[in-house]
Parts: sequence; structure tokens; C-alpha cells
Amino acid sequence: MSTGNFTDWTGNMLDIGPLYPFVGSEVLMVIIGFIFVIGWFILQARVESREIGEDLRLANGKLGVTGGAVHGAAD
Repeated sequence: MSTGNFTDWTGNMLDIGPLYPFVGSEVLMVIIGFIFVIGWFILQARVESREIGEDLRLANGKLGVTGGAVHGAAD
């Protein structure tokens, strides 16, 4: 694997050309990354809330509790 033909390290980096792909699109990639992460958090919160709700309904049904109260809760 070659990193280029370097004979003198005192040269100008701009003469070499782009050092990595998609040069100049860093800001766009960061924005897309933030949108993806926030979307993932929202999706996870919805799925987990639904699962917790189902678990609570099952637990209340097995305990014979009505009205959403849990046995042993302080009154």
C-alpha cells in the first residue's frame, strides 16, 4: 500500500491533493449523524415505553389489580 511518492516532506500539502474522501462535506456528515442519533433515541424511547406499558398491563392482570394501582403501594 502506497501513501504517495514523497521525496520531500517540506512541500505544500495542497499540492498533494485530498488526503481523505469527501473533503469539504464534514459539516453535512455531522448534521446527518446528529439527526440519525436523535431519531434513534426517539425510536428507542417509543419502543421501550410500549414494552414497559405491555409489561405493566400483564403484571396488573396477573395480580388482579384494577385501575393501574400496584399491590403494596403506599396509600
